[in-house]
Amino acid sequence: MALDLGVLLLVLLSAALHASWNALVKAGGDRLVMTTLVMTAPVPACVAALFFLPTLQAGAWPFLIASALIHYLYYALLIGAYKHGDLSQVYPISRGSAPALVAVAAWVVAGEALSTREALGVLIVSAGIMSLAWRRNGTRLAAESRAVVLALTNGAVISTYLIVDGMGVREAGNALTYISWLFILEALPLLALTLWLRRGRVLESLAPNWKPGVLGGTIAAISYGIALWAMSLGPMAHIVALRETSVLFGAALGALVLKESFGKPRILAAATVALGAVLLNLGA
Repeated sequence: MALDLGVLLLVLLSAALHASWNALVKAGGDRLVMTTLVMTAPVPACVAALFFLPTLQAGAWPFLIASALIHYLYYALLIGAYKHGDLSQVYPISRGSAPALVAVAAWVVAGEALSTREALGVLIVSAGIMSLAWRRNGTRLAAESRAVVLALTNGAVISTYLIVDGMGVREAGNALTYISWLFILEALPLLALTLWLRRGRVLESLAPNWKPGVLGGTIAAISYGIALWAMSLGPMAHIVALRETSVLFGAALGALVLKESFGKPRILAAATVALGAVLLNLGA
């Protein structure tokens, strides 16, 4: 089932925004503080929004709590992976493995079967995304190996929380209510942990990071909000595969802003991802 053009374009916007906040975290001097700022920045707006939004339906709470717990693991793995590897290496591996895993899980758990053409599209998108992490000389440093392991592990974590949220937002009664609660539940424990770990030097850690952190938080909230809203309307595998094209934006940001390598193999990978996206949205 092809996505409506408006939904498709919004999901692609979500992809670009997602790559942007990941680049901000990677570029930040203190990645724990940056990640905490990214997750905390939307909380005041989310709290205010809950006074005007419908009440969350009871059936969504188990999904919401499970998602928050899974997200804590995601951020821990993300920080660890960026400590050892480049944005243009870690980001494609962790995000690239998610579409195929979500497609299988959505079929098993939510009964969302794909046509042969759609399944091929998902696999091509995943392959193209993960190929962005390929090293031309085939060699890896020990630190890179750790980054790859952490990134692959995070791919499984990402697919898990996407399925949980995809099902939870459908039980919520209102997508914005679910999104608001999710950001609140994600951010507050992380904020408390960061304040404890950085005790005695909180202001020192915040000073160089708060502006990009708040910007990243605003971007992250809009990005994931669009994705969850889209998953309440269309098949999860379609949404996830399109959103994970964010790695193309991530690779470009890594090359242009962070001065990481970029060349013909990544141009070919981008074309592969585009082909997969076209197949996916032609439908059966």
